[in-house]
Amino acid sequence: MENNKDPSSLSIAMISDFFHPEVGGVENHIYMLGASLIRRGHKVIVITHSHPPDRVGVRWLIPGLKVYHIPFPTLVSSATLPNFFTFLPYLRTIVLRERITIIHSHASLSSLGHEGVLHPHLLGVRTVFTDHSLFGFADAASILTNKLLEGMLRNVDAAICVSYIGRENTVLRSNLPPKSVYVIPNAIIADHFRPAVSNPPKDMITIIVISRLAYRKGVDLLVATAPRICAAFPNVRFVVGGDGPKMVDLLQMREAHFLQDRITLLGPVAHRDVPSILQQGSIFLNTSLTEAFGIAILEAACAGLYVVSTRVGGVPEVLPEDLISFTPPTVDDVFQAMSEAIAHIKQGEHDPHRAHERIRGFYDWARVAERTEVVYRDVLRTPPYPLWTRIQRTMGLGPFVGPIYTMILIVDCLFFALLELWMPRENIDQVEVKWDATRFETVTGQGRT
Repeated sequence: MENNKDPSSLSIAMISDFFHPEVGGVENHIYMLGASLIRRGHKVIVITHSHPPDRVGVRWLIPGLKVYHIPFPTLVSSATLPNFFTFLPYLRTIVLRERITIIHSHASLSSLGHEGVLHPHLLGVRTVFTDHSLFGFADAASILTNKLLEGMLRNVDAAICVSYIGRENTVLRSNLPPKSVYVIPNAIIADHFRPAVSNPPKDMITIIVISRLAYRKGVDLLVATAPRICAAFPNVRFVVGGDGPKMVDLLQMREAHFLQDRITLLGPVAHRDVPSILQQGSIFLNTSLTEAFGIAILEAACAGLYVVSTRVGGVPEVLPEDLISFTPPTVDDVFQAMSEAIAHIKQGEHDPHRAHERIRGFYDWARVAERTEVVYRDVLRTPPYPLWTRIQRTMGLGPFVGPIYTMILIVDCLFFALLELWMPRENIDQVEVKWDATRFETVTGQGRT
């Protein structure tokens, strides 16, 4: 099959600061969605920043996912500084070279993702944005982030959220028309998260926590609740995986209460090791203060664990009520919910293997890719905004922010016109990717690579 000559095939570029070799939910989502779209016959590339010293330029990932690592350094948490016009020459060359028709940006805190939405209209390319997080409206950081998101998404063609509560949050933050915002959940590969062959012994109940150890993940709740649970239930132990700024608090709590033999801190955990850790436990505890979806909850339930979680964000949408217990994010409520879950496990009322089979039927990457393809085709069927309409919509951001974003938009157009003269598009080699069951090859104007 030659993807770019199939009239039903799409050429898609995923853009985000968050991608492999970094590990996380957004990174895994982009990879799995791209791989699933390739299996549906589409051409997919990924554009992200570099990872010095060796990951700069083009890399390939199975099953034929081409990754462009742009030579931009990161600032903090794998995100780059806003580059605005610096990114345009790279993006223009890649889009023309790969003949991209859809740009799909990811994550509200990704500078590359925002810029991937800003420039494509100059090339006649349509845009889709996926928001993976929930943000508030009161603190200074959220206000600035929301205004940036509103400005960048003013002219996006469609947006995708991973939960219905995430959709409501994104619509409020970005002032997007609700009809252009879709809900497509995350998914997992169920075969990677199987329950242990034999059920964990009931004389020792293991509670698993796998999370980034940060404030928004509710680690303070875990620090306050774990000693009470250990005191009330002598046959309970904790296994905590993950790293972050709150690791010090967990270490101090364990030392203060002499729980070294009851609370195991694993530190950073590779994603490939998560299934084996989950198989050790009976209960999975999530204490997040905000969560758009909660992929860790889904993985734990698929591995056969009973889940206890704070009722926040999109978490109530993830699992059926008989596989999860919800609690308000307070110490007393978390302790009460955990006490009930421990009794539930002791009575043998939770069947790990049955839970796995149910989750297998709920979430599948092939379905996610199919629904995402529907969004792409809906976008391609609608006419693009003309430049004057884009300027009017941008000016609608407000008397102060509107003119600033409008000037950025106009300068962007002028810089693009300069690039058209400086690097004519007819001088840019076209790439064709021919794919078969065993190999792939890239064909350029200069030969084969």
